[in-house]
Amino acid sequence: MKYLITGTAGFIGFHLAKKLLDRGDTVVGFDNINDYYDVNLKYGRLEESGIAREKIIDHALVQSERYEHYSFVKADLSEKAFMMELFQKERFDVVVNLAAQAGVRYSLINPDAYVEANITGFLNILEACRAFPVKHLVYASSSSVYGANTKMPFSTSDNVDHPLSLYAASKKSNELMAHTYSHLFGIPATGLRFFTVYGPWGRPDMALFLFIEAMKKGEPIQVFNHGKMKRDFTYVGDIVEGIVRVADRPPKGNSAWQGDSPDPGSSYAPYKVYNIGNSSPVELMDYIGALEKALGIEAEKNMLPLQPGDVPATYADVTDLMRDTGYKPDTPVDEGVSKFVEWYKAHYSK
Repeated sequence: MKYLITGTAGFIGFHLAKKLLDRGDTVVGFDNINDYYDVNLKYGRLEESGIAREKIIDHALVQSERYEHYSFVKADLSEKAFMMELFQKERFDVVVNLAAQAGVRYSLINPDAYVEANITGFLNILEACRAFPVKHLVYASSSSVYGANTKMPFSTSDNVDHPLSLYAASKKSNELMAHTYSHLFGIPATGLRFFTVYGPWGRPDMALFLFIEAMKKGEPIQVFNHGKMKRDFTYVGDIVEGIVRVADRPPKGNSAWQGDSPDPGSSYAPYKVYNIGNSSPVELMDYIGALEKALGIEAEKNMLPLQPGDVPATYADVTDLMRDTGYKPDTPVDEGVSKFVEWYKAHYSK
């Protein structure tokens, strides 16, 4: 199969490209390598995949020096004409759209970035899939779409009309847009709601990275909602396994779907939404404890109130994922945090 993976300089995209390449698929990676966080980490991921930094030129495919069937192009999803040219030339079987402007808190500061990347950029992906049909479009949604919902665990059959950040609203918009194109043009589309992903090569704006950086400097870590937070922390390897399993089975439409009692997670159209989470929420203080154990350092803690746009708990119902793919994420937090710390020490010792 020939895959386009957008966001391959990013955390999940990097790991997904490697897994697909290791099993023999052909991958074209795509990323704009923006400076939302340290670009050296993004280039480091690419170099780990055999994409030499000095060879990267805008809009030109670069061949990997490590993988025969991997090439990468630096471009932006907002560049519709280039997207169309790329799709016309490469004729992808499957598209996995992981490129997005990430981060709940940053959406309070720079909302325009979310509209350009997550709305306009996603529209261009849909238009390209319409013009040059693919077997399956898989795209990243987010657990943040559950917003003000308090019924646990979060189910894809739940209504998600009360987002608490523009980031969450943009991800909900992606799901609505994908359904429209599935209905109108028959594009098989699957949205994946990821739950608090962590692990090696993770983003430096995420809690685990921020915590370890502060702890190694002897500085206090910021603990929001006074530590009364629960997250469905999900190891990146589990996320990637879930993506691959879902990508291998395009939705065909739910014959039992009814308009008088509509299931938000499926459709008569070839459209589906899944949660991918560990389905075992962990207290934030236990997560910090796992990091303290792995580092051998006790953290000084600065207790703070809940931040705007944040939610106190997430918890994934993965019943649909288990039923349809036979898979459930299960890496324990202690194990996943230990792997992150091992990578962090090795990477930054260089």
